[in-house]
Amino acid sequence: MTDTPLSGVERVQADAEARGLEIEVIERPAARSLEEAAELLGISPGDIVKSLVVKRSDDTYLFALVPGGRKISWPKLRALVGVNKLQLPDASLALAATGYERGTITPLGSTTAWPVYADETIAGRRVSMGAGEHGRSLFVDADALIAAYGATVADLSDPE
Repeated sequence: MTDTPLSGVERVQADAEARGLEIEVIERPAARSLEEAAELLGISPGDIVKSLVVKRSDDTYLFALVPGGRKISWPKLRALVGVNKLQLPDASLALAATGYERGTITPLGSTTAWPVYADETIAGRRVSMGAGEHGRSLFVDADALIAAYGATVADLSDPE
């Protein structure tokens, strides 16, 4: 047995398997926009879910799952979480908090299992999201993902 660390995709796959969550990981070319990414994947922009790392004032984090074409509503998310201040950390803090670079972040395989908050608009859909490495995306049933994490589902976004 080797002590070679798992790649980002391997961490994603191992975590999904441990949770009994079926995912499909695919390779994809780089995209310059949400619309281009959706076209490359053969889906609508709203089927791409951004896994956003959000920092609380006590230096803990949470994941906010927000579909393409929408953005976090800070007042809604602060009220839901019950805090006065939340922010998107810089890229180095997001990497330290999850083990993933921006653009590859997913709750699956994160180095720390932060709480997950999912926008209600992703429920009932098959969605695509980061898969732990650049050039990869995963597909998952959003309801199964929500259940696997005991995610809080609520209205936490606004149209972009």
